[in-house]
Amino acid sequence: MARDYKKEYARDHASTKQKKHRAARNKARRTLMTEGRVSKGDGKEVHHKTALSNGGGKNRANWQVVSRTRNRKKGRKNGAA
Repeated sequence: MARDYKKEYARDHASTKQKKHRAARNKARRTLMTEGRVSKGDGKEVHHKTALSNGGGKNRANWQVVSRTRNRKKGRKNGAA
């Protein structure tokens, strides 16, 4: 059976809430790139200490620079997909 990408997008990424969360993640990354704390291809990600989906803030106090591997492990540990 072929994968239905349009259906997945509509279900997982197209809601207004998800678009706002994605914009907040992108803004955090851009801000830290400007400061020189992360750069393209460095294998680092901006981790939100309290996830946006769990009511975490969009401010600097909630950001942490971690490796991609560590960030993905933290997500699974907290029950995120």
